[in-house]
Amino acid sequence: MTSSTPPFGRALCAMVTPFTSAGALDLDGAARLADHLVSHGCDGLVLSGTTGESPTTTDAEKSALVTAVREAVGGRASIVAGVGTADTAHTVALAREAEKAGADGLLVATPYYSRPPQDAIEAYFREVADATGLPLALYDIPARTGTRIEPDTMLRLAEHPRIVAVKDCSYDFLAAQKILARTDLAYYAGCDEHILALYAVGGAGYVSTVANVVPAHLRAVLDAFDAGDTARAAGLQQRATALIEAVMANGLPGTVTAKALLTSLGLPAGPVRPPLRPADRDTTESLRSLHEALTAG
Repeated sequence: MTSSTPPFGRALCAMVTPFTSAGALDLDGAARLADHLVSHGCDGLVLSGTTGESPTTTDAEKSALVTAVREAVGGRASIVAGVGTADTAHTVALAREAEKAGADGLLVATPYYSRPPQDAIEAYFREVADATGLPLALYDIPARTGTRIEPDTMLRLAEHPRIVAVKDCSYDFLAAQKILARTDLAYYAGCDEHILALYAVGGAGYVSTVANVVPAHLRAVLDAFDAGDTARAAGLQQRATALIEAVMANGLPGTVTAKALLTSLGLPAGPVRPPLRPADRDTTESLRSLHEALTAG
């Protein structure tokens, strides 16, 4: 078993936000997708993250999404609401609305674009953590935000009683292990290729975009490791590599590829909102072939 206590579950999906063909929020589709994901192994759902197209959904849509998914999954899975923005006051407001709507926790990314220094980043996270009664996961993804949460900052923030977890997309595996060794923070792999590696050194699980399309397979990686079958866990992780690469590292955002594959599988997704553009036919067919190869084995 892993050493971290998973406050939001182990197998979390960074769920896409389904839209209608006209681009409106599809709450019925969101409810159906959430039920599908939970029924196939996800014990947590992250809503309105990057994969959930948070930059192009309104504050009202974000709250409505939490409410609809809460009604759909009940107590079968945790709901973590993405609330991070470049504006502290806006993030605090979103956090409070997510709490009212029924979220179990908050995912808060480092403020982006303005590149605040570490003392400002620390103050930002503390203010958000103080704004509600919900536990908070820090989202460290410097490739998108422009600024990482430095390890010393992470260590100080770990002392806050409501800062309980990290979604790690830092690509700094050494820093992750150092923080795991010195804190009680639950570390979730935010990069699908790191799921087993981080779990094996004490991580809590994952927050996965690829789980939108293979939730049971990724859950099986954790289950095999917990059962002591490390060879099977490694084999399952390795078999997912081609699909992980196609969804996450082919030059398109994961939202685009995940939605293309979900649509081809007959699951709720709908279009992406501009400025994103849909995947072309060749990309979609390649994704479908890789999905069939993985799920057939």
